[in-house]
Amino acid sequence: MSEQPPSQPPPQAPPPASGGGTGLQPNVAALLCDLLCLVGGIVFLVIEKENREVKFHAWQSIILFGAYIVLYIVLTILAFIIPPIAILGLFLGLGYLVVTIILMIRSYQGQLMKLPIIGDFAAQQAGL
Repeated sequence: MSEQPPSQPPPQAPPPASGGGTGLQPNVAALLCDLLCLVGGIVFLVIEKENREVKFHAWQSIILFGAYIVLYIVLTILAFIIPPIAILGLFLGLGYLVVTIILMIRSYQGQLMKLPIIGDFAAQQAGL
């Protein structure tokens, strides 16, 4: 009669690193903050309790979008007074799109890119 060794449960992989309360990888959560602008930033500020880098991206996204909207409104009002200024609104929109895409790429790569002025305030709010 042969004895069989006791069966051992198969080894389990460690759980993936998550972005705290979101259940997402921190780089994915940061990318979503940048992609979803104001709404994404607010959602991640409410959900995320632990990861300061995700909070930083949420704050920076909210502030950047807010600054864009304020500048766009100012340029729109000025365009009624001085029509050639309307072209600046196009450049503002294009600039916002380019900056947002760069932020999304850097966020997904796990890099923390601070924008001038906005980044410092966002870092202070996030506790970095």
